[in-house]
Amino acid sequence: MHLNPFAKIFRSFVLILALAVGIANMRAANSFPDVAALPSHPEIPNPLVMFDGTPVTNATQWFEQRRPELKALFQNYMYGVMPSAPEYEHFKIERVDKHFFGGKATAKEVTIQLFKDINAPAIHLLVVTPNTHPNSSSSLEKKSRGFPVFLGMNFCGNHTLASDTNIALPASWMAEGCPGCIDYHATDAGRGAQVNVWNIKRSIDRGYAVATFYYGDIEPDTNNATTGLRAWLAQHAGSAPNRMPPTAGGDIAIWAWSLSRAADYLVTDQTLDAKRIAVVGHSRLGKATILAAAFDERFAVAMPLQAGCGGTAPSRGKIGESVKVINQSFPHWFNDAFKKFGGDPSHLPFDQDCLIALVAPRPVVIGQTTEDTWSNPTGTFEMLQAAEPVYRLLGVNGLDAQQAMPETNQLVGDHLAYFIRPGKHSMTTLDWKFFLDYADRMLP
Repeated sequence: MHLNPFAKIFRSFVLILALAVGIANMRAANSFPDVAALPSHPEIPNPLVMFDGTPVTNATQWFEQRRPELKALFQNYMYGVMPSAPEYEHFKIERVDKHFFGGKATAKEVTIQLFKDINAPAIHLLVVTPNTHPNSSSSLEKKSRGFPVFLGMNFCGNHTLASDTNIALPASWMAEGCPGCIDYHATDAGRGAQVNVWNIKRSIDRGYAVATFYYGDIEPDTNNATTGLRAWLAQHAGSAPNRMPPTAGGDIAIWAWSLSRAADYLVTDQTLDAKRIAVVGHSRLGKATILAAAFDERFAVAMPLQAGCGGTAPSRGKIGESVKVINQSFPHWFNDAFKKFGGDPSHLPFDQDCLIALVAPRPVVIGQTTEDTWSNPTGTFEMLQAAEPVYRLLGVNGLDAQQAMPETNQLVGDHLAYFIRPGKHSMTTLDWKFFLDYADRMLP
C-alpha cells in the first residue's frame, strides 16, 4: 500500500522505538511490562545496571546495549517516542542584519520548514553571531574556526530578547503572561521586554553566537492543543486532531526534537562551529534541553537550568514537584504511561540520573537557586552524583571529587558541573555568567 510522506513520518514515531530496543537486544517495542507489573525500587536506579539486572562493565557495553536500552525505556514510560528526522527540511534566510548591536554582530532570521506543506509548523530561528573574535585569549587556531553557539528555546518570542523593531513577531499561540501578549498573540508592545533573560549581547562580547526560537513555533504549551506539530501529524494520519497514540511523544519530547531540527541548520552555517553547540534552557525548556542532549550527540554541552521534575530532579524525590502533581498540572508534557507512576514513582525502571548519564561523556552543567525548592536543588545534585559512574567508566571526570552541594555562587565540577545562586525560579545575567565560564572551559 502506498503511504504519503506525512503518513511515513507519523509511522516513524512508532517504528523508532522498536529499532532502539532491537539494538539493545531487548524485547520488541511496546512489549515492555505494564506499569502495574514493574517491581518497586525505592532506591535511585543505577545507570550501569541493565533492565534485566546485568551489570555494565565497559564502554562498549554502555554504548551498544545500555544506552539504547535507556533511550527506549524513557520513550516507553515517560516522554513518548521521539520523532525521527523529517524527510523534507528546508532552510530559508529571511533577513540578515550585519550591524546588529551597533555593528558588533550579525543577526539572521531563518525559517526552518519541516514539511512540504507550508501550513505545517515551522521554526523561526534567530541567529546572532559576533562579527569579530574577541582580542583576549583567542588563538589563531580558534579564529580560523566558526564561533561556538548557545542554542535554546525562549518562552515569549525572539522579539522580546532584543530591542530591534525588525525582528519578526511570532504568529502562533502565546501564553497570556508574556509581555505585550493580547488574545494569545504577540504584539509590538513586547519588543525588548526580556533582554536581560538571555543577555545575548554579553555572549557576543565573549565570542559566542546565540541561536534561539520561540517554543510555541512548534507546539503550543497547552493541553488538547488543536494547533502545533502533534495535532498536524495526527490530522495527516487520519486521527482526531487532539489525540495521539499512547506511545507518541508529549510536548517535552516534541520541544526536544525541535532543538535537533534547529541544530540541523546550525551545522550548515559556515560562521558557526558545528562541534561546539551548547544547548540551554530554563524550567520546562530545561527539561527539553537535557532530553535533547541525551538523544542528539551533536550537542557538545547541555545546560539545563532549574529543570525540576521530569528534567534533572529525581522522580523519586520527596521535595518539590512530584510525578503526580506535574502530570495533573501539565498532562500534555509526557506520555500516558508516565501518568501511571503518580501513585508510586518507585516503579519507574530509571530516574533522571539515567537521563543525565545518556549525555556522557559530554559535559553537563546544571543551575539551581536557593529559593526554588519546587525544582529540588538537593535532589538534582544527587542525580549528578548518581550519573557520575558512567562518566568515570567512559574515562572522564564527573563532579571531580565534589562530595557535597557547593556554597552559593560557586561553579563546581568537571564534565558534570553544578551551581546554585540566590534567587527564585528565573533565568538571569548571573546564570549566563556561569554558562559562559563553563563554556570557556568545555568548548575551548
